[in-house]
Amino acid sequence: MTSAFSPSLLTYSTVHNPAPPSHVGTRYDASGTFLREPGNTVVCHLVEAAPSQQAIIEARQSFLAMPEASQFAFTPISSLHMTLFQGIIEYRRSRPYWPADVALNTGIERMNEIFLDRLQSFEPLGPFDIEVTEVTPVGLTVDGITPADRRIMKEWRDAFARVFGYRHPDHDTYAFHITFCYPIARLPEAALPAWQVMLDGTLATLRETVPVIELKPPAFCTFNDMNRFEERLVFAPAA
Repeated sequence: MTSAFSPSLLTYSTVHNPAPPSHVGTRYDASGTFLREPGNTVVCHLVEAAPSQQAIIEARQSFLAMPEASQFAFTPISSLHMTLFQGIIEYRRSRPYWPADVALNTGIERMNEIFLDRLQSFEPLGPFDIEVTEVTPVGLTVDGITPADRRIMKEWRDAFARVFGYRHPDHDTYAFHITFCYPIARLPEAALPAWQVMLDGTLATLRETVPVIELKPPAFCTFNDMNRFEERLVFAPAA
């Protein structure tokens, strides 16, 4: 029976991954309320009122309709985005997740100022299109549609790494995604068949109805928690 389930679904299974979710108590509490976790990031928000945004909202609703939805902390629709480059966060003050030339105890607000200053000379790269490649229990996995799109996305990440002054260990293997929610508790084994049906159906619908996910230009954002990502500097892609 296990072979009928995708590896991503098994990651959220009580039987196959009994370890408690890592962000409970820091990013959100056991009731699903997001906690203060300040930081910054570079993301592409969804284009409001675009057909792809509506389709993604409907996909998110499919998650909320599952009987186990209360076992996940859902972010608001307004915060939906694809992370292009990971910034720094309060509870991850270590190398290589922090610039090598900045003290690890530097305040988040000061870090935002440092990054905004460094980004003044940043030269935006070209545009890219993305598609949904998988639906997991916490949202959508996405990637560039063509080899050229994927190359440009990598070039954006490499350019930001140079400006920010660090590269995460998964810099070259990072899986782009649009997060709907975070796990509070793992799924019981009995729930997996229905979840697999929902995930497969949602993927088929999205790929058929919205082959291109419309994104706003990349933006450097700051946040206090996962509810809102404030755009501080927008990078209009080069023509």
